[in-house]
Amino acid sequence: MTREPAPAQSTALLTDQYELTMVEAALASGAAHRRCVFEVFTRHLPPGRRYGVVAGTGRMLEGLTEFRFGPAEIDWLDDRGIVDGPTLEFLADYRFSGDIHGYAEGEVFMPHSPVLRVEASFAEACLLETYVLSVLNHDSAIASAASRMTVAAGDRPCVEMGSRRTQEFSAVASARAAAVAGFTATSNLEAGRRWGLPTIGTAAHSFTLLHDSEQEAFEAQVKAFGPGTTLLVDTYDVFTAVRRAAEIAGPELGAVRLDSGDLVEQAGEVRALLDSLGNTGTKIIVSSDLDEHAIARLQAAPVDSYGVGTKVVTGAGSPTAAMVYKLVERTDDDGAPVAVAKNAAGKKSVGGVKHPLRSFGEDARAEAELIGVGSAPETEGAPTRELMVPLVLGGEVQAQHIGEEGVVRARRRHAASLAELPAAAKRLQEGEPVLPTIFS
Repeated sequence: MTREPAPAQSTALLTDQYELTMVEAALASGAAHRRCVFEVFTRHLPPGRRYGVVAGTGRMLEGLTEFRFGPAEIDWLDDRGIVDGPTLEFLADYRFSGDIHGYAEGEVFMPHSPVLRVEASFAEACLLETYVLSVLNHDSAIASAASRMTVAAGDRPCVEMGSRRTQEFSAVASARAAAVAGFTATSNLEAGRRWGLPTIGTAAHSFTLLHDSEQEAFEAQVKAFGPGTTLLVDTYDVFTAVRRAAEIAGPELGAVRLDSGDLVEQAGEVRALLDSLGNTGTKIIVSSDLDEHAIARLQAAPVDSYGVGTKVVTGAGSPTAAMVYKLVERTDDDGAPVAVAKNAAGKKSVGGVKHPLRSFGEDARAEAELIGVGSAPETEGAPTRELMVPLVLGGEVQAQHIGEEGVVRARRRHAASLAELPAAAKRLQEGEPVLPTIFS
């Protein structure tokens, strides 16, 4: 057996043990090489959501190129006795060679939307289950929450600054998912490095507390970054700080940030004070545990942008999109396709390969998610749009979906798909999915 060099950072062990033990048993039974189709979907949206947002596709594809069992991974599995020798041989040579289609990243989805379709041998596709779900569930939950926030913000920008409120690697992924949903920048430098996201940040309260006075802190920051910097004005007294900031930086002061208190009332008073001091161009940035409801309340306040942390990186209380990865078709011993489905109470699935379209009314607004089983759905003459795009063909990742380009494309797709939805999609009250899912 000839082993290729392992990737610098293998993703192959970002999985559950039973994925590997299923492959071992399937290799022994002879069924491992049956051609299979797996689909990813969710049975329901998180509470309060009227639509979901597909995110993480590009990140998942980037990791797929590194899904290799190198010598270190093989030796570890062997030492632990997790799978047998023939399975280790299979894993050492593993390269995904199948096809993956799915909703374009940034697309909105509804319950039972087949957001991803994986076609390969059972052994090849089975191994990807946990990895695919962990990426899509996390990033789609973040993007779904972030989308509601950008909708509530209207034309005011939202910036992501939640790195300190989550695990270090999920912080990077969260920044990317928020960008897909329309956030304009992030405080996370690794996300900026990997995907070219604009990064922001100047100083925290500790910088002010470090100095002998607030004036010294502001003077040091303006000296370092120029008068266009953003000064945090609520370490002590907000209004004293605003006057001090205007005096030190002058009318060119870029922005002041409010991070506590009654932000609606404070923003109005700070705006009036800045204008009276001649700082009519100085912007007001607000933060402090903002979510879509807080942002909506701030729409009447003279705020220029929102810094969102905890509520976006935790999916605003819904840290998973509840997606599942189910086998819907496999071949028999003669190579003929057989539709299969789970029939467990409360967790039934629909067998057969799905073909989704979105239908539109005369006003060009989306009306329904049409899902054909085994063939394209009946449209009854209504205008429709194809939802699935090729992501991996013959094992080759389609490059336009990854890297910086992938994020740009996903952001555009989200804006376009959101614009197609009926007005009810933008309501923040709890309600039913904005589009019905219709199987045919």
